[in-house]
Amino acid sequence: MKSAYSIILKPVVSEKSYGLSDAGVYTFVVDSRANKVEIGKAIEEIFSVKVAKVNTLNRKGKRKRSRKTGAYSRLPGSKRAMVTLKEGQIELFQK
Repeated sequence: MKSAYSIILKPVVSEKSYGLSDAGVYTFVVDSRANKVEIGKAIEEIFSVKVAKVNTLNRKGKRKRSRKTGAYSRLPGSKRAMVTLKEGQIELFQK
């Protein structure tokens, strides 16, 4: 099994993710090969909390155009996980 820190790459910092944190839902960028069970165990190990549910989504990379040549390229995609904590758990990130 992979290390918990190699599965969870970084938290997502945006207005929408902060709004969801009030409901106990936290968003992370995760390894694209990780599944929901591995993500849930990694969050429990890193933050010492109980996970109720894990939702994942694959984000496609944006298409960019070069100004010099006019050729198109694609930025890399990413996988995100929205982790819901069980009731009564403490907040992961202090505001």
